[in-house]
Amino acid sequence: MMNDDTQVAVEVHPRAIRWMHWFNFPIISIMIWSGLRIYWSFDFTRVPGEFGDNNLIPNVVYEQLDLDRKLAKGLSFHLSVGWLLVINGLAYLAYLAYSREWKHIVPRLSDLKNIPATILHDMGLRKEAPAHGQYNVMQQLAYTTVLIMAAVIVATGFAIFKPTQLSWLTNLFGGYERARAIHFLMTAGLLAFFGIHIVQVMRSGFSNFWAMVTGYKLTDAADIELSTDQDTDAKDEELANV
Repeated sequence: MMNDDTQVAVEVHPRAIRWMHWFNFPIISIMIWSGLRIYWSFDFTRVPGEFGDNNLIPNVVYEQLDLDRKLAKGLSFHLSVGWLLVINGLAYLAYLAYSREWKHIVPRLSDLKNIPATILHDMGLRKEAPAHGQYNVMQQLAYTTVLIMAAVIVATGFAIFKPTQLSWLTNLFGGYERARAIHFLMTAGLLAFFGIHIVQVMRSGFSNFWAMVTGYKLTDAADIELSTDQDTDAKDEELANV
């Protein structure tokens, strides 16, 4: 029996997940940087006005970030690095399926009932968090949504990259212009997730960040024993219902 004050290192993030997670960071950064250079040349929101074009992204943003008049460089980076994003994404999905890690990310229907309580806990209006696994239901919904958005980004990317050869895909998104708009808006949603994700990591403490680097997190022995007991009860209940 372990002392309640004892802390042990528990693996919370497998090596493959950590490598692909950090590999995505520079890839997505380059994709967004190069994508903005492409959108500078033809912003789908551009509307001519009396005092200049009215864009979703003001021209001053392009100018200050030195993104204007860099279309060729933007295209070369976007179309080259994009393949690394696709390969890394496919490897990630394959690993989720092989290792069954997807069960930690995709919420079960029975977990959805905990959404109100989880939101109240995150807002500080509820003291105890609902029982959950590695991630709570809101985290699961966020990660699942990100995977869907990433898939749509890749699909619309191919739709606007090869609109003639992949005309069926382009038409599926409502045509070339709509595919471009969806591609941009999904990327904006991904950026919003990154911002929220970083804030949440900062709130949860350095240990959670370091766990994504090392794969391990210090956990109280008493919590591990409690979690083990809960897993055993859940398995017994599942077997009883078979």
